[in-house]
Amino acid sequence: MLKELNQVIEYIEAHLTDDLSLERIADYAGVSDYHFRTVFFHLSGMTLSEYVKNRKLSEANKDLLNGEKVTDVAFKYGYQSVDGFTRAFKKWSGYLPSDVIKKRISKSFPKLSFIITVKGGTAMEVRMKEMPAFYIVGVSKRVPIQFEGVNNEIVKLAQSITEEQRKAMHALQNIEPKQIVNASYDADENFLKEEAYLTHMIGVLTTKEEISDQLDKVRVEAGTWAIFPNKGPFPSTLQETWAKTYAEWLPASDYEVIQAPRFSFTIMDKNKKDEAYSEIWLPVRKKK
Repeated sequence: MLKELNQVIEYIEAHLTDDLSLERIADYAGVSDYHFRTVFFHLSGMTLSEYVKNRKLSEANKDLLNGEKVTDVAFKYGYQSVDGFTRAFKKWSGYLPSDVIKKRISKSFPKLSFIITVKGGTAMEVRMKEMPAFYIVGVSKRVPIQFEGVNNEIVKLAQSITEEQRKAMHALQNIEPKQIVNASYDADENFLKEEAYLTHMIGVLTTKEEISDQLDKVRVEAGTWAIFPNKGPFPSTLQETWAKTYAEWLPASDYEVIQAPRFSFTIMDKNKKDEAYSEIWLPVRKKK
C-alpha cells in the first residue's frame, strides 16, 4: 500500500487548488474513506484533513512571497473569505498573511513521502475468523479518545456496572469470544485526534434478540474479523498492538478496515503484576 499512498500524495499535490474532499482522495486510492483516513493517520501521525490543510497553507505562503495578493491566494486555496483565510493562516503560522508580504517571513510544510522502515523484525500474530451477525450488549458511555495510558472515564464506566447487569450479560453471552469485551464505535468525525469522543461499551457478544432493559446493545453485521493476540505489560502492550494493526499490518495486507464496532478483551495474569493476555478483534473486508 506504500506505493498507493505515495501516489495519493502526488494526487493531492496536483489538486491543492481544487475542491479536494477526503472522500475524493479515498476514491482515488481505491479504498474506503474510513480505511484510508485511519491508515494515513497511523503512518503519518496526523489526520488526512490536517495534512491537506497544512500543504495548502504552505503553498499559500510561497504564493504570498512571490507577490500574489492575499485575496487571490485566499480564493485560490478554497477559502470562502479573506477573513477565513487570515484566521486559518494566523493559527497555522503564528503571523498574518500581510506579514509575509511586508516582512518576508515564511513557514513551510513539505509534502510527505512514505518509505518502508524495518524495525526489530517483530512478527505479528493474526488469525482470520468469519462471524455471523451478533449484538454487543452491555453498559456504554461517550468517552474521550485516548491513545496511551489508562482512560479514567472507561475505568469509571467499569466501576458503574451493577451485579444485576453482570448477571444479565453472562446470561446472554453465547458466542466467541466468551469474555467481557471493551468495544468502541460511533466516533466523532475527528476521531483520529485526542479531542474527540466515541461510544465505549463494556459487554458481551450474543446472537439472542431478547435483551434486558438494563443493558445497551449495538448490532454488528456478519463479516470477517482479524484477531491479534498479544501478551505483556498492560495496558501498554495492548495499545502498542492496536497501533501496529493500523501502521504495519493493514498497509501490507489484502484487507481494509470497515466502519463497525471494534473490540478487545483482556485477561490479567494472576501471577505477574500488571501483565495480561489480550486479543484485538478488528472488523475487516477483502480489498476490491
